[in-house]
Amino acid sequence: MTVNLTKGQRVSLEKVSPGLKEIFIGLGWDINATDTGADFDIDASVFMLNSNEKLISDRHFVFYNNLTSPDPDQSVQQRGDNLTGAGEGDDEIIDVNLRTVPTEVAKIAIAVTIHEAEQRKQNFGQVNNAFVRIVNCENEKEIIRYDLTEDYSIETALIMAELYRKDGEWRMNALGSGYEGGLQALLDRYQQ
Repeated sequence: MTVNLTKGQRVSLEKVSPGLKEIFIGLGWDINATDTGADFDIDASVFMLNSNEKLISDRHFVFYNNLTSPDPDQSVQQRGDNLTGAGEGDDEIIDVNLRTVPTEVAKIAIAVTIHEAEQRKQNFGQVNNAFVRIVNCENEKEIIRYDLTEDYSIETALIMAELYRKDGEWRMNALGSGYEGGLQALLDRYQQ
């Protein structure tokens, strides 16, 4: 059974799915019928953060140009870049092995950004049905889902959710925090 979150809600992954080891984070969206003259290229990425909410290193930013985390187990992996968002279901997927994420990683911020949004005159107000979901890799069952319902008419970057450690277990926080300035705004927030 899926736990549906609303903005600001938090949930323990262990309580939702006891013994959870490996997950994938599915992110999806649909584009409104507006024509900006260019395809929408929305990119999913994760920021592996320390206890000060800063990137541990540049390699701890996992995205289309850096598909795996730098730890020996490659505990976080981006499956690749969907350039158009066409099709049903997950548009981009990130795999996370919860058991092998290094202990210095206190939080994993899950974000989406619009590639070249300013040049293409695009924003998240032109996107609907955006979601982030957590799926148990062992049985392929969706365990947590957060559907964004707000209108992000000026934002070009969104922090969809965070995975974070508390009391020795992983939890999820449904954020839906929007930013202007695209990917650079998020890099500015998280870089040391």
